[in-house]
Amino acid sequence: MTVVHWNPRRPIIKGTVGKLIPIRRAVNNFGDLLGPVLVQKMLERNGLDPDGAAQPGRRLVAVGSILHFARQGDTVWGSGVNGKSFGMTYDFEDLDVRAVRGPLTAEFLRKRGITVPDVFGDPGLLVGHLWDREALRGDGPRHPVTVIPNLNDYPKYERDENTIDPRLPLETILARIARSELVVGSSLHGIVIAESLGVPARLVRSASEPMFKYEDYYYGSGRAAFSPADTVAAAIAAGGEAPLDWGADALLDAFPSDLWR
Repeated sequence: MTVVHWNPRRPIIKGTVGKLIPIRRAVNNFGDLLGPVLVQKMLERNGLDPDGAAQPGRRLVAVGSILHFARQGDTVWGSGVNGKSFGMTYDFEDLDVRAVRGPLTAEFLRKRGITVPDVFGDPGLLVGHLWDREALRGDGPRHPVTVIPNLNDYPKYERDENTIDPRLPLETILARIARSELVVGSSLHGIVIAESLGVPARLVRSASEPMFKYEDYYYGSGRAAFSPADTVAAAIAAGGEAPLDWGADALLDAFPSDLWR
């Protein structure tokens, strides 16, 4: 069983020197690493052994805007379409869809003849069900504001004590969000995880990411409209977005436990 996720290895040194010394390291963007860890948590919750009777050769496409990586017959649980990928070739004519991130992804797939149930929600919203916020918070310092940029926006963000690198370890970022009173930024999963833990959050418009995935998430979590800020300062001044109007049961029930039975 493969849990599909995006974590490419990129050159450490760019340009001509990088070609002569081809040293690469994984990107390790926390939102892209969440999928396999969250699936592991779901297997534990359902009393399933991840190394047990998993069906060989099967692939699960779960967290993230990674549907362009899907192949014929893959199972989809909560993934979404990336707004940058509309012109790409999709290598499937049929998928086993259990849930998708939101109604925009559902429409995209249905136009291609794929059957999609009306089960919406980014699986990142289950962090608050699968992790204990108080345990994540621990004895660490509390933070009035945490700023989490999208990986591609991070180089343009001001470096200060509130802004964190999205390539920090996943557990470090989960703990930081749990200790925060407000989360802002252009990282989709920064917003998703914050809202799952009951932390108010406000999106800052991304300079590098189309709005599609953000719209898909908000619509899929029960908000017919949302108000992204143009700057970090404006997001902090505005405070959190309207709270979730979403229940976890349908997404939890849609988890493809049968792939491990």
